[in-house]
Amino acid sequence: MRGIASNVASVSASGIRRFFDIVADMKDVISLGVCEPDFVTPWRLREACVFSLERGRTNYTSNWGLLSLRKLISGHLKSLYGVDYQPEDQILVTVGVSEALDLALRAVVDPGDEVIVFEPCYVSYAPCVTFAGGTPVRIPTFAEDGFLPRLDDVRAALTPRTKAILLSYPNNPTGATAGREFLKELVEIARDADCYVISDEIYDRLTYVGTHTCVSSLEGAAERTILLNGFSKAYAMTGWRIGYAAAPPDVAEAMMKIHQYVALCAPITAQEAAVEALNAGEQSVREMKTEYNRRRRLIVKRFNEAGLKCGDPGGAFYAFPSVKETGLTSEEFAERLLYEKKVVVVPGGAFGECGEGYVRAAYATSLDRIEEAMARVAELVASLPGTAGDT
Repeated sequence: MRGIASNVASVSASGIRRFFDIVADMKDVISLGVCEPDFVTPWRLREACVFSLERGRTNYTSNWGLLSLRKLISGHLKSLYGVDYQPEDQILVTVGVSEALDLALRAVVDPGDEVIVFEPCYVSYAPCVTFAGGTPVRIPTFAEDGFLPRLDDVRAALTPRTKAILLSYPNNPTGATAGREFLKELVEIARDADCYVISDEIYDRLTYVGTHTCVSSLEGAAERTILLNGFSKAYAMTGWRIGYAAAPPDVAEAMMKIHQYVALCAPITAQEAAVEALNAGEQSVREMKTEYNRRRRLIVKRFNEAGLKCGDPGGAFYAFPSVKETGLTSEEFAERLLYEKKVVVVPGGAFGECGEGYVRAAYATSLDRIEEAMARVAELVASLPGTAGDT
């Protein structure tokens, strides 16, 4: 029998999954590993789904998604960021942002094309570039730069094969945010290189420091930007698998062409709930953001008190503390924390080589559980030779 496709065989399984598999059989574990809200989807959104079922709304929608939803997404982006997307041919409703990313890459990447990826980053970025037939070009980012790429490094990475720059701010796993001036310079680099910008802005509403800048709102950006977003994080709708892409008409059409053959459409009940989210979910977004912000301040304070240097994440719901002071690798620290203290964090190396020396801790859990988890972290750090707590 012939082997597995080389572009699939060359990609390793996610480094996150092993820890979750171990946790499944353990008791009294506090997980700071999951990347989803601990809030239940607001009732009005769930009710919209129930009402849709009661009315027998179980049919396919347009490949593009419900026009009513696309119109609301268009208005939402216009209201928040002043960007204009035509709902008829520039907005595509997808099965989560993960599908939107896959569609975007497959729509624009030819075999051998290069896509610049800033690491640490979400685990699927480089693999999805590879699955699309492209070559990920990894640019490391560093804590001293706020986990933003150095623009000279970006320029140096450009080649005639560069097809896109893939970015995500606020960032998973670091919580880093990017200011308007920085993003303007990045867009100028993309314009000079005549390449696309694929901007995953799924955490846009969870920005705590400053204000979020939508990349396509910048001068000269809309014509080359593929904007990815969705409802998973801000509206606590991870399991609904509902996202969207907004792009120039030709790119959106190409993405829709792939989507219609591999997924056909996003589930209509999830689309109905997303309609309600945009119509009536704003108060819930604000309340969840306020609570995340309280947790953010607490977890950063506790990591630093424990002797693990942790910068202030400006967005998303992740802290990314350094564990270099412990003398352990990221994976060693995560394993000891799991087995000895029953707290789950994710080794930073899972998000790229430059993530080594850090761990990702999601504060998408209650304040009480964060307090208990951080007490256990402090106990482990104090027990390690060479740390501040060692006696």
